[in-house]
Amino acid sequence: MNIYPLQIKKEDNKLVIKWNNNETSEITLQKLRDECPCVSCKGESVMFESYIPIKSPFKPAGFYEIEKIESIGNYAIQIFWKDKHNTGIYSWDVLENLGK
Repeated sequence: MNIYPLQIKKEDNKLVIKWNNNETSEITLQKLRDECPCVSCKGESVMFESYIPIKSPFKPAGFYEIEKIESIGNYAIQIFWKDKHNTGIYSWDVLENLGK
């Protein structure tokens, strides 16, 4: 069975996701941002080259605050953070794993 969200909403400092399998995930905004799947945050490897980002201890204003969320097709959401970071695409699989 393919899992997908029936509802996604922000409550306080967390994202609450109701899934089609009757499960509910609660993911803190800090965990969502710290686990952002984009290349700038997680890095990438292509062929024999790797990019590993340097994590700064400095967190700008709005780092853990959501400005808006947009759906990406039928497979993911894109989160726009208040510090203007918006390159992370959170697939249903990523969100399901973060909610465990």
